[in-house]
Amino acid sequence: MFGIGMTELIVVLVIILVIFGANKLPEIGSGMGRAIKNFKKATTEPEEIEVSSKDKEPAESKETKGSS
Repeated sequence: MFGIGMTELIVVLVIILVIFGANKLPEIGSGMGRAIKNFKKATTEPEEIEVSSKDKEPAESKETKGSS
């Protein structure tokens, strides 16, 4: 696996444990899991077409009004 042996993997995990602490690791793991799940979902779903209503102003006109 990318030239990483068991010893190197254990050293990396210990360094991560020291940096983040035991309390933050579950939060980090769940965040990574959600990120992977969202990435997989985004790659398998068809592209959605964004439909905007006519009464909204384009972004360009909003920028020009604010800078005056």
